[in-house]
Amino acid sequence: MAVEWPTETVLAKEQVEPWFQAQSNYVLDFHGDPVRAKLVIFSDGNHHMALLDALKAFYLDHADVGDVFYATTPPYPIVKVLQEGSIRIGNLTLSLRPHVFISPPRILDRLQAEGFLPSHQLLACNQGSVLLIRRRNSKSIRSIADLMRRDVRLFISNPETEKVSYEGYRQTLEGMARRQGLDAAAFNTAVFGETAVCGQCIHHREAPEALAEGRADAAIVYYHLALRYTRIFPELFDFIPLGGTKELPQPYPENKIAATHLGLIDDGGPWGRHFTEFMQSRTVADLYAAHGLRHALDLTPTGSSL
Repeated sequence: MAVEWPTETVLAKEQVEPWFQAQSNYVLDFHGDPVRAKLVIFSDGNHHMALLDALKAFYLDHADVGDVFYATTPPYPIVKVLQEGSIRIGNLTLSLRPHVFISPPRILDRLQAEGFLPSHQLLACNQGSVLLIRRRNSKSIRSIADLMRRDVRLFISNPETEKVSYEGYRQTLEGMARRQGLDAAAFNTAVFGETAVCGQCIHHREAPEALAEGRADAAIVYYHLALRYTRIFPELFDFIPLGGTKELPQPYPENKIAATHLGLIDDGGPWGRHFTEFMQSRTVADLYAAHGLRHALDLTPTGSSL
């Protein structure tokens, strides 16, 4: 079966007729009207659900922005668009330059070194990773140890096209295996060997799709992604915490935490600075918390250095 993703745009435009075919002509991670938009944002995709709510709240106070066009892909394609000026999606070419860039800090460090942005700051951190499973859980997956079974296939993001998430996920799994006293070599062979299912390029869409279609039996995803999937597809998915509970995650030390930063491209245009200031507000902090993320305002001094 296929998952039917909800509409994710700042402006609700039900009067605009959609034109898509699920396998060949369906663009999920480019949002809005690039012609009308006076604010363009490039962002990593894993916190897309919180970013959408923040953008809607921003629009309520700044309707003069017209629309917001934003991308929520892994860093690689949006970095290439920034560097080269355009991207081709099927037969459609978009020529764009963002006003704001949101991504892991090491990506923004590189863009800063290349002269695209003067500085960047912490936006939010995740709360570690969990195991996403199907709601019916017919293979009775209960813990990390079950991933070693020959009949269990793990989905994980692509090690080449999504290096940041892949490295964090793999380190988390290996660390949790050590915590449970599992043999490291045997675990790596069983979990990351021939039965592993790797995504192609956008794991925040591909992980639930792989489980729903029966191509994988479990997926390693960030807590807030699993929370999103179980909220919008409650009949399809469940998840297993790796520290804490579903309602109150307390990730073990081996469960890698990742940060997201944001910065202006050049001067940010007419709306970029307004937006980045808004993203540091209590309103946005509460929206991100509602989606299972920890905003910069709610982090300890130690956490804020991520």
